[in-house]
Parts: sequence; structure tokens; C-alpha cells
Amino acid sequence: MTSAAPSGLRYRLAVLSRTLAAVGGGYVLTTLATMVAARFLPMGRADAVMTATMLSFAVFTCAVIWVFAARSAWRAWCGLALPALALALLAWFGRVLP
Repeated sequence: MTSAAPSGLRYRLAVLSRTLAAVGGGYVLTTLATMVAARFLPMGRADAVMTATMLSFAVFTCAVIWVFAARSAWRAWCGLALPALALALLAWFGRVLP
């Protein structure tokens, strides 16, 4: 019975990690995707912001699905961090370049 406790704790920590990744990481990824889309969509400023905002719901949903479909919590975090890094670079270059 004592050997089941650590694996139960490990499972609960993995679920907690995935939940934090889904909520926090998904929010960061969605925010960056919305910023980049609003900046680079080839339409008027108001239309680009509205379109990017509407697309953000799909991005967040896909991020949450990805987190819980990933093979491990580590892959879930990496699967959010790498696109977030790429989007952060695009957002930064979007501000630097005219």
C-alpha cells in the first residue's frame, strides 16, 4: 500500500503541472498569437484586432487540448514554450520594424 502513494502523488503532480500549463501557458500563447495576428493581418486595424481576438478562442482551445493530449507534462510545456518563444520574437520584431 505504501508503494502506491508515491505514484499517486506523482500522478497528481503531473495533472497539476498540465493544468498550470493549460491555463497559464495557454493564456501566454494565446496572448502572443493574438498580438502577432493583430499586427500582421493584412486588413484595417480594427478588423485585424477583431479577427485576431476571435481566433484567440480557437488558439486557447487547441493549446488546452494539446496539453492534455501530450505524452508527458514535459512535452506539454515544451509544446507551448517553443511556439510562444517564436511568437514573442515575431511580436518583438513587429514593434522594432516599421
